[in-house]
Amino acid sequence: MIRRTTIQKELVFDAVRQLHNHPTADEVYELLHSTHPNISKGTVYRNLNRLAAEGKIRKLEIPDGPDRFDHICTNHYHIHCCKCGRAFDVDMEEVSGLIDKVKDKQGFDFLDYDIIFKGICPDCQKIHAAESEQ
Repeated sequence: MIRRTTIQKELVFDAVRQLHNHPTADEVYELLHSTHPNISKGTVYRNLNRLAAEGKIRKLEIPDGPDRFDHICTNHYHIHCCKCGRAFDVDMEEVSGLIDKVKDKQGFDFLDYDIIFKGICPDCQKIHAAESEQ
């Protein structure tokens, strides 16, 4: 089924690219709602999921947190801050042939992967250090 590109879908796509910080659906909604007050959260959520399904953006499913969206669709790694919940790109080369290196005894045919490391971002480390000094 061919889906047409709507104005709302373009707005959502542009917002993800503009934010370029792995925004949540709520962050995309807040940005768009400030200039387009008639846009609904449902429209934003639906279009984020459609854009991800079409491969125009990447959906990061964060365990115990809201999904985040990335304007970079090529395989790369992320790190999730366990304190503030933000996600960041990991500055390293992709491990070549990773799917080939993962052997599965269950018979799976690997299609793709998302690797998300966990940690504490520099901003949260500073906050923790400042709190510890008090």
